Amino acid sequence: MDLSYTAEELAFRDEVRAFLAEKLPKDMSDKVRRGENLGKEGHELWHSILNNQGWLSYSWPKEFGGAEWNAVQRHIFDDECAAAYAPRIVPFGLSMLGPVLHKFGSKEQQDHYLPRILDGTDWWCQGYSEPGAGSDLASLKTKAVRDGDHYVVNGQKTWTTLGQYADWIFCLVRTDPDAKQQEGISFLLIDMNTPGIEVRPIVLLDGTPEVNEVFFDNVRVPVENLVGEENKGWTYAKYLLTHERTGIAGVGFSRAGLDALKRVARIETANGRPLIENPLFAARIAQVEIDLMAMSTTNLRIISQASAGQAPGVESSMLKVKGTIIRQEINDMMRRAVGPYAMPFASETVEGDNDPIGPDYAGPVSAQYFNNRKLSIFGGSNEIQRGIIAKVKMGG
Repeated sequence: MDLSYTAEELAFRDEVRAFLAEKLPKDMSDKVRRGENLGKEGHELWHSILNNQGWLSYSWPKEFGGAEWNAVQRHIFDDECAAAYAPRIVPFGLSMLGPVLHKFGSKEQQDHYLPRILDGTDWWCQGYSEPGAGSDLASLKTKAVRDGDHYVVNGQKTWTTLGQYADWIFCLVRTDPDAKQQEGISFLLIDMNTPGIEVRPIVLLDGTPEVNEVFFDNVRVPVENLVGEENKGWTYAKYLLTHERTGIAGVGFSRAGLDALKRVARIETANGRPLIENPLFAARIAQVEIDLMAMSTTNLRIISQASAGQAPGVESSMLKVKGTIIRQEINDMMRRAVGPYAMPFASETVEGDNDPIGPDYAGPVSAQYFNNRKLSIFGGSNEIQRGIIAKVKMGG
């Protein structure tokens, strides 16, 4: 599945591999391989290691402290990190807010917030979804009313990933209740330590409190924390979502997952033969590998467009849909491959001092399967994305 790399690109790949071999802590990669929770300290450590190397903000322009890698370099880095079981870079500050501030933020916001994202001073989370506004994000109800030199924010956000760790949240709020649904929305930066903010965890099927509800009760936010123009937040939201949905494709993680699946299928047996020799199972592996190759090529093309200054369009929705289908298919095949060992899925079977059940590769299978059911929902459900694709490509 490798591309035909140039000599320069192969040298870069060797550099990434050498860096990971030297700098990626073994206990950290072991935790990722076993599907364990790294916690805030683990993510911050990896964040710091990458930043010290100058590789944390690999997609940012150099003027903002980024490495400004091209599409192939990003592809190589993501693939090698996934293959080495490096932690996924927490995307909210780097891959979501950063590009919005690059394009729409004021000079003062860029100078203040961007360095703090890079050095780890601020941990960001995303305040988009609400109980009645998920894929239909434009129907959000959280409101911000201007009061002198502040906005007063009231409402609720939900499914706020890793919000329990966050210092700041970037939020979509309604600033003009009389405007049409996709108008009258603004983009605010809110300090999570502001009085009136409450964070409540939501425990997921795999037993982890990965997401949260966030409540705002008369939260006062300085006017200078408005990004861009008031009531233009929908434009910024769409720009951010194209970057989020491209990342959700998770090509590198799917590739690593497929490699792991093949290894397990060579070990596990069916009717006395390795599972990988079972015609039906082998056909499923072949199909998902073909789909992954096609998606990888599409992903490279779209990232190349983005690096040339073009915001990804409907193609990001295509990547989101196909990428999540592939990852869920790999999860399902892995679950079937390990058979009865996949039955326990409570977090205590994966972490802690309990004796492992079955081979070591079986421990995280169910947790990953259940957790990744969310992939086809968050970032705009796949059903909504198909509607966007149909509307843009076929009209209507």
